[in-house]
Amino acid sequence: MIEPGRRGLGFGSGQEPVSSYLAAKGVRSTVTDLPIAEAEGRGWIETGQHTSRPDSAHHPYLVSREVFDRLVDFRPVDMNMIPEDLTGYDCCWSICALEHLGSIEKGLSFIERSLDTIKPGGVAVHTTEFNIEDGPTIDNWPTVLFQKRHFEALAARLTEKGHKVAELDFDPGNGILDRFIDLPPWAHDAGPPFDTWLHHSRHLKVGVDGFVATCAGIVIVKAG
Repeated sequence: MIEPGRRGLGFGSGQEPVSSYLAAKGVRSTVTDLPIAEAEGRGWIETGQHTSRPDSAHHPYLVSREVFDRLVDFRPVDMNMIPEDLTGYDCCWSICALEHLGSIEKGLSFIERSLDTIKPGGVAVHTTEFNIEDGPTIDNWPTVLFQKRHFEALAARLTEKGHKVAELDFDPGNGILDRFIDLPPWAHDAGPPFDTWLHHSRHLKVGVDGFVATCAGIVIVKAG
């Protein structure tokens, strides 16, 4: 899908560099994010994770402003209520956004609804927060944690409808960083002098209210 002439749609894109990267490859894209009135007070604006205009999504180290302006446009969109006229795209994506839709059910419904925005044979790629353990998890909260059972049930439903789902991989790994569980304070809110010391910190797993979480993704090719 990353070739000149293609069209992509990003959900909850904020200031991420994906649209700039795609523009550099000749891909036209629509950047979307929650309407600013609904984003206020949730912390995303204050931490630079929200955008209300395409300018914020421009990353000059990836693409010139001229090319970006020609290939990228912006539209405010609530992921729980995707407008009916957002259709005809070759691909769509979201990066750690669907866990903020209010519940696990709403997040899974968004993934299925996102397929309506792409053409038959189009590709949807979504990542989210993932609880690597079975049993209890966080639901009906500002940030929810999906589990293996949720992805497996979703994949089964999508497959029954004729869509193709990339093979799911739930191996948590056993390397040094795989087995390291980071805890607060995070680098971005530790405060001085810790923010300077932790500036380049990296982690694969974090502790979230007693649960071990990482990032997981799903790739879907639309039927037809």
